[in-house]
Amino acid sequence: MGFFSKISEGLKKTRDSFAKKVEAITNSFTTIDDDLMDELEETLILSDVGVTTSQHIVEALRRRIKERGVTDAREVKGLLKEIIAEMLEGGQELNLSTKPAVILVIGVNGVGKTTTIGKLAHQLKEEGKTVLLAAADTFRAAAIDQLEIWADRAGVDLIKHQEGSDPAAVVFDAVNAGRARGVDVIICDTAGRLHNKKNLMDELAKISRVIARELPDSALETLLVLDGTTGQNALNQAKLFGEAAGLTGIVLTKLDGTARGGVVIGIKEELKIPVKYIGVGEGIDDLRPFDPVDFADALFGEESSKEIPQEEAPIPQEEE
Repeated sequence: MGFFSKISEGLKKTRDSFAKKVEAITNSFTTIDDDLMDELEETLILSDVGVTTSQHIVEALRRRIKERGVTDAREVKGLLKEIIAEMLEGGQELNLSTKPAVILVIGVNGVGKTTTIGKLAHQLKEEGKTVLLAAADTFRAAAIDQLEIWADRAGVDLIKHQEGSDPAAVVFDAVNAGRARGVDVIICDTAGRLHNKKNLMDELAKISRVIARELPDSALETLLVLDGTTGQNALNQAKLFGEAAGLTGIVLTKLDGTARGGVVIGIKEELKIPVKYIGVGEGIDDLRPFDPVDFADALFGEESSKEIPQEEAPIPQEEE
């Protein structure tokens, strides 16, 4: 299955609930009027784009229709795709400009955080980078063991302590080991659940201080992993974690299992946090670097003319 086909298949449920409705709406109108716009806005909201973002999209659509003098309702779908792709543009590239660079991965339990780290480590290694993992989720039972399995599969090293130990101490050892070994990227797992929000914020702040002190000039990505099947709840999680840590990007997983893929648009537009990766399946190759044009093409079922890279063979996924 090709690159576009994989993303397109992963977004099938969202496309069926969104793009097909958009097409049905635009085909049922002979003129562009307020009723058409109202139906499009409702469809966006029901696809978990969010009320505010849906309103912004429809406002932008009205302007573009006026600017281009569009009168045929069937042309609206193409304009809508353009606007969505433009909204998603910017910031999707990982900043790995230093050696080592650090990726701090956060998110609640069950979103696929550990598997995301394993897949990301595999991809970076395939790109020729040396990677070191830090098992700093020391509170969840078996989290260290799961990450160790992924480290073995990806063929990368792992720094770990005993379960229940200080997460910041694990990160301290990892950044120093990474610097001493000359690795390209250090990826740090973190706890997904502590006793309350304050504890979580304190723990993340402590880890961030360790990184800033030990590697003050390193490129740092703080990625929040979200479960796409939770729709607007994912947006709420992004808001809360954004208060606890300076997020640089989002990884949205499990898009193949949901009709709520529109939440990608709401997160980028409302929170101004770029989506860096999307998960569209269970295989190792199903964590995809996010591309706004590819996403919009797949959302509307229209293949991009971009070159399609070869896929890697999948390996089994561990349950989070």
